[in-house]
Formats: sequence, C-alpha cells, structure tokens
Amino acid sequence: MQKKLFLIWLLALTVSLNGQNQLTSDNRRAVNLYNEATRYYTNGESAKAIESLYEAIDRDPEFIEAYLVLGDIYNSDNLYKQEAEVLKKAVSIDSLFFPRTHYNIGVALYKQGEYEESIDWLEHYKWNHSDDADIDKVERWISRARFAMYAVNNPYEINLRTVGYGINSEYDEYWPSVTADEHTMVFTVLVPRNPELYQERQLPKTSLYFREDFYISQKGEGGEWQKRVLLPGDINTSGNEGAQTLSADGHWMFFTACGREDGQGSCDIYFSQRTGGGWSEAVNLGRPINTPYWESQPTFGADGKTLMFVSNRPGGRGGKDIWKATLQYIDDDGVPHFGDVVNLGSPINTSGDETSPFLHHDNRTLYFSSNGLPGMGGMDIFFSRKGEDGKWRKPVNLGYPINTMGDEIGLFINARGTRAYFSSDGREEEQTSKNIYMFDLPSPFQPEPVLYVQGEVYDVETNDPVPAVFELKDVNTGEMVVSTNANRYSGEFLVCLPVGGRYAFRADHPGYMFYSGHFDLEEGYTIDEPYELDIGLQPIKEGVNITLENIFFDVDSYQIQAESKVELDGLITFMVENDDVRIKIGGHTDNLGDAAYNQKLSENRAKAVYDYLISEGIDSDRLEYEGYGMNKPIADNDTDEGRAKNRRTEITIL
Repeated sequence: MQKKLFLIWLLALTVSLNGQNQLTSDNRRAVNLYNEATRYYTNGESAKAIESLYEAIDRDPEFIEAYLVLGDIYNSDNLYKQEAEVLKKAVSIDSLFFPRTHYNIGVALYKQGEYEESIDWLEHYKWNHSDDADIDKVERWISRARFAMYAVNNPYEINLRTVGYGINSEYDEYWPSVTADEHTMVFTVLVPRNPELYQERQLPKTSLYFREDFYISQKGEGGEWQKRVLLPGDINTSGNEGAQTLSADGHWMFFTACGREDGQGSCDIYFSQRTGGGWSEAVNLGRPINTPYWESQPTFGADGKTLMFVSNRPGGRGGKDIWKATLQYIDDDGVPHFGDVVNLGSPINTSGDETSPFLHHDNRTLYFSSNGLPGMGGMDIFFSRKGEDGKWRKPVNLGYPINTMGDEIGLFINARGTRAYFSSDGREEEQTSKNIYMFDLPSPFQPEPVLYVQGEVYDVETNDPVPAVFELKDVNTGEMVVSTNANRYSGEFLVCLPVGGRYAFRADHPGYMFYSGHFDLEEGYTIDEPYELDIGLQPIKEGVNITLENIFFDVDSYQIQAESKVELDGLITFMVENDDVRIKIGGHTDNLGDAAYNQKLSENRAKAVYDYLISEGIDSDRLEYEGYGMNKPIADNDTDEGRAKNRRTEITIL
C-alpha cells in the first residue's frame, strides 16, 4: 500500500495553490470538524476521522480538502471505490484546485477494476497536468490499465474447483505445497486460539485470537484428498508457522516464523525434516539466509540445492525482492546449510514488490507474484522461463481470470505441469474464508513436464534403510541436474526427471557399491506413469559386481563415446574414496555376429575403460580387465531390449 497524500503535504499544497493561509471552507464548524479529523487520522483513528469529515461536508458540501483527506483515508484502507467517489466530488467543485487528483482517481479506478474509465482519467492528467517528474509513472499506470482491459476482454477458460472438504473448512486455508507424486499436501490453516469463543462471535483475524498451523492431507486411492490432520511431530507451536514449501520428495520443509527467541530479524526461514515419527523440531537456517530484516516465503528446487525466498534486505531493487541461495553442505544432523545469496535482479525483481516464488520441478520455470509489472491490480501472478544462457526471460502475466483486481499469491504447479493449486476467497457463493482450489493450467503457462523415479534404498544383506546420496547428471553435457538424499530414517527417495534429456542416475553411500542407472527421456517416454525403483546397495567386499549403465561405445567399435565421461568420472571418484579396493573391468556383447569377433570386441572395450582409468591417475596395480564376449548373457538375446542389456560393461571387486 502506498499513500498518495499526507495531511501536512496536503495543507502545504493548499497554501501553495491558493496563495492564502486558509482552507476552502468559510464554515467555522466545518473547519473545526476538519481539524478534528486530521488529528484523528494522524493518531491512526480512521473511523473517527471519516465520521468527522462527513459531518464537515454536511455543513459545507463545497469543502474540497475534506474530500481529499477522505480519499487519502480510503486509499490507506484499500477502499478504492469510495476513494474514487469522493475524489470525483472534489474535482467537480474545482478541477484545478489540486490537479493531481485526476491521477489519483485514475489509479483508484484501476485498482477497482474500472480499467476503461481509469485510462480516461490518467490520459487527461497526462496531457493536461503531468510534468517531466511524473510522466513515466503516469504512462506505467496507463500501460497497466490497457493490459488489464485487454486481459478481461480475452479471458482464459478456467475450470476452478475446490480440492475438497477434507482440506477446506470454515477457517482460512492457504499456501498449498504438494509433493512431486501429488500424493501429499501440506498447507497453512488460520485456526482460532479459542474455538468456543470463535463460535460465539466474529473475531478479528489477529494473532490475539488466531494462530497459523500446518496441516497435512494424503490423496486416497480414488484420487480424493483425505480428511486433514495436524502435521505430526514438533513443528507446530503456540506461535505462527506459515508460508511453507516442501522438497519434491516431501522429506524436507522450509517455512516462515516470526518473533521467535532464536530469530535473526522480524521474520525468519526455518527448516524441518520428516522423521520416523513425524516432523523434527524446527531449526533456524541462520545467516546468510536470515538477517535483521524480513525473510519469508521460501521455495526449494527439485535440483536439491536451490533455495529462493523473499526479503526486504538492502541491495534489492524494490521493497520486497526474490533472492536465491545455493546449498553448501548438509551437517551430521541432516540440516542443510546455504550460501552464495544473490538477488535475482531484473527482469524478475522490480521497483515494486515481488513475493511468493515457486520454482517448478523442471528448475527452469519460476512463478511469482508482483505489483511492479503490468497487471490486473494488486499482486498478480507471473511466470518466467530460464533461457539456455541461464538468464530469466521477461515475465508473463497469467491473465484473467487467474489474476483479478485483488491479490493473487501462492501458486503451486504439479510436476507434470498441467494442474495448479492456489488459495482464494470470494470464489464461491456465500464464501467467507480462504479456500484452496485447483484448475487445469492453460498450455501457454505450463512448464516443462517432469517425471520422477521413487522407491527405497536398502542394504541387500540386512534390509536396513540406507540414506544414500543421489545424483542425476545430463550425459550430454555432464551438468548436475539433481543432487539429493534418501530419507535418513526410511531410505525413501524421489528424484525428478525433466523430460527431454538422457540422464546418468547414481546412488551412493560410504561402505557400499554405488548404483548406476540410465534414463533416456529424449524419445519414447510417457508422463503417465512414474518409475518405481527399489535399490539394494551391496556392501563393498570381494566378488560383488555392478553394471555401469552409462558406458557407451560406437557401433562395432571400442571407441568410448563422450557421453560416458559422467560414468567414468564417477568410477574414478569411487576408486579414490576406496583406495584399498581392486576391481576387474568386464566387457560383454550380445549374440549377434561371430563369436570370435565378439570376444575380441568385448576385450577391447574392457581395455578402453582400463586405459581411461589409468590415464586419470588410477594405479594399474588396482585394475584388471577381461572380455567375455557373448558367453554371460543376463537377458534374452531374442529381443532388441534383451540384447541391449547384454551389451554391457561391469566391474567386480577383487
């Protein structure tokens, strides 16, 4: 909210414009009521000020200053319809008394959704009263109003539907966070501290009578969200917790809490992790995430390392900006520590406010709210895509009716990019509270679809869960796409797979052989079904062997393809970290072609890997190689799929 007029400023302008030290009213009682109203307003008693001003106007209907101060009060209370009405009355009395009133009326009409009339008032001010000092601001408001008018006249078809009464209630529900598999939703509920008192009378939604708590709902077999329950564990307190985000796998949560004893500033970002019995007690993320300023509304990327949040700290472009931090390490208690905090800069952040960021699981599409970009009024939801150069593109407004003349914040998009969740009020008849809704996202605003692989990691000998570290790398570029951990209590994991790439998938934990997997999503994929994969890790000991799924050779050649570097470098890391291990590299072929030819080809391929490791500093005394030709198939050689599995490179612990 930005107040356009201050009382002292108004009085000074009155003197300046009229060349006299008196108000426009000659009625002494009206002037006394006006002065009384200014005192009330200065003390924050708006209701009494309004009452006194209308009494003054009753005594003198031509009292211009009284209308102008009324307009200022209504603007402060976001009552834009009333603001426009009283300011129009002031202009009708004397249109030149305070010419900027035309501009104020135009802005108030815009915020009320009267876009066409808003443009008329703003254009009049631009051509008759504006100067070099404010022409840019006037033109920005005209541009916003024209965009909003176009958006209303060209709406998107949105089928808005409630998430169900398992989640929504008579209280306010907002900030939905959903796991990538869309089976778990955590959300914030504004609950009364005294439910019996709430039932007896209408209570103001202040911290005196209400608090924010986290609730959770699971999706049932029929696809319906089940009855919500209070989030188990030690995360909810007698204070307020809200504006949360879940990691893609649902094992980590970041959220906002204000005024706590361990706080760094007014509001800070906290962390909790899912345990065997619920959620852990929250931990303040500390510096450099939290500062003496205001930090809130985090979003955590599916890459496992990117945390975005909102802050009003110095160094930004506006009042509230979106900032980004990168994971540095995870301590022995499983708590992440972040660093490298940077402002997202232009074109995301503006001179206005940017809030409620949501980084989609594709790690390339950002949704956020802003009042500093052309929109419908208030906070509108925008999205931006990251280009190949790593820079964010110009934000795009999601249009009408997703955005309205009110405030829209807290949008969440599912992994497939097809469904959106958000909170709103007034969308249903007789609705008096905020509820959570979902709708099918129009295709122009959809992110890149994301699949996922999920399962559990366990010790093959004991069946105990293993908190393995997962890496997903693009085999074409070697770029790390995802780095994340299995749950330290259950071994459960979920790793997002952006569609359109070829990925090396690796699970690793000290004392175990690593797991090597491969996903090719460049063609022939479907986004309908996720990958289910339970991974049994083998303790490092003699005789254990694994297949290296990401070693590639040219056809009928032992020339290692460049895409194999990701796997080979991972193997080198394993050898360095386990310097007492000796391995044998085994080459295998399918049964197509001459047996002697296949035997020689398999030997040369195994030797090519052997030579690469030596060239990268691995001692030859720790390595052996052997070719097995087509003699040790692990699948049927009668199908293309089976033959592909038989063409492989393995390592065995010696």
